[in-house]
Amino acid sequence: MTKNVRVRFAPSPTGPLHIGGVRTALFNYLFAKKHNGTFVLRIEDTDQTRYVQGAEQYIIDSLNWCGIPFDEGPGKNEKFGPYRQSERKNLYKQYADQLIASGNAYYAFDPAETLDFHRKDHEAKGKTFIYNWHNRLKLSNSLSMSSEETQAKLDAGEDYVIRFKSPQDETLQLNDIIRGEMSIDTNILDDKVLFKSDGMPTYHLANIVDDHLMEITHVIRGEEWLPSLALHYQLYEAFGWEKPQFAHLPLILKPTGKGKLSKRDGDKLGFPVFPLEWKDPQTNDISRGYREDGYFPDAMVNFLAFLGWNPGTEQEVFSLDDLIEAFELERVHKSGARFDPDKIKWFNHQYMQFQHNDALAEQFKNSQPQLKDIDVNYISLVVGLIKERATFISDLWDWSAYFFEAPRSYDEKTFAKIMNNDTRELMSELAQVISHVSDFTVENIQNDVKTWIGTKGVGFGKVMQPLRLSLVGSMQGPDVFEIIFMIGKAETVRRIENLVQTL
Repeated sequence: MTKNVRVRFAPSPTGPLHIGGVRTALFNYLFAKKHNGTFVLRIEDTDQTRYVQGAEQYIIDSLNWCGIPFDEGPGKNEKFGPYRQSERKNLYKQYADQLIASGNAYYAFDPAETLDFHRKDHEAKGKTFIYNWHNRLKLSNSLSMSSEETQAKLDAGEDYVIRFKSPQDETLQLNDIIRGEMSIDTNILDDKVLFKSDGMPTYHLANIVDDHLMEITHVIRGEEWLPSLALHYQLYEAFGWEKPQFAHLPLILKPTGKGKLSKRDGDKLGFPVFPLEWKDPQTNDISRGYREDGYFPDAMVNFLAFLGWNPGTEQEVFSLDDLIEAFELERVHKSGARFDPDKIKWFNHQYMQFQHNDALAEQFKNSQPQLKDIDVNYISLVVGLIKERATFISDLWDWSAYFFEAPRSYDEKTFAKIMNNDTRELMSELAQVISHVSDFTVENIQNDVKTWIGTKGVGFGKVMQPLRLSLVGSMQGPDVFEIIFMIGKAETVRRIENLVQTL
């Protein structure tokens, strides 16, 4: 690529950033970094009626938590600023006027009631009302009236919009990196509004102007914008500007594979659809976030990367650097990607194993009141023994409680299974064996216990099952001799004696 790659993520601050938006940001980030390019954040807030306080900061916080921060945007390296469209609104009118001057756009004065009448009339006849070449000369616009009439309406301050003039009887050839070549008959296109009566541009005009002025080379966005591609192509041609390359990402589908993933699906099935927790400033409703639910950001990023893309190998676990190196837009699928809440848990489990035990121990200690007086170094050793069983930090206590406190009850099935005449005597003897281990290491404990079992001539399980039950309360946990070493000689003996008394 000869030009410096510049991509942009351009969300609207109308609420929390959906997981689909995070995936779009991620693919833009990966592409930019792959080509030593620039990842731009632009806030598209032209629709002020839907603006939500705090949403912009939420978007920035989400990108930072995911480890995919923008290079250029609001308050950061503002080379092409400002990066909020509301602060750029003085720019757009001149470009709308330029399109009118070149004959590619026109003023339309149609009242809302008139357009509504035409829509309903068409619906009643089983048709769809489209404002374009076949009817625009019959409607109230600068194409159907003289320049004097048009100017008189403008001078009188009548409400108007500026519409793009779609051509008749032409075929557009469009290209998409993911979807390939497409042909569009211009006769089916409507004359989209580019500039509204409130003095603000629509998305179509603003995003084309901004992408051009910010020197965006690749537009990587969601599939929902694919129907707008024909208009955007025509706008670039009308302005005489070089087009960026386009890539439209597949939808993220519900876990059933049918329909677009929504917040309702997460609420219904019990998983978040937002990266961070979100508190609605109007209703105070709280929506769950992946961060607060205990997911590692690297796990979420790895999971999202595989929603619609794959590296062409069997490898699934990728660091961010690995993803950057492997990522190719040409390997993004056209079809929708099914969201699998179990798969992101699998990724989180994998990333749990990569975490440093000391870091996990700090988080574990802070999350569990019972550990406030426990040495974090001891907790770190425990974490190293049991983290392979855990998916979240919140799981660690259930898998490790017996390292910190004696079991208060015993698994009923196991207890009934080990109850026989000689179990009590064996356990009493075992307590003595353990109390006499001189150099208390895992190896010495194991050797002394195994030697004693050999001299008794009993089955290994006949001793080890009640031993584990006494220490843990169930048959779970790592190597039993590791547990004995960790909790210490006195505590081990005490727990064995507790089981003996229960027997």
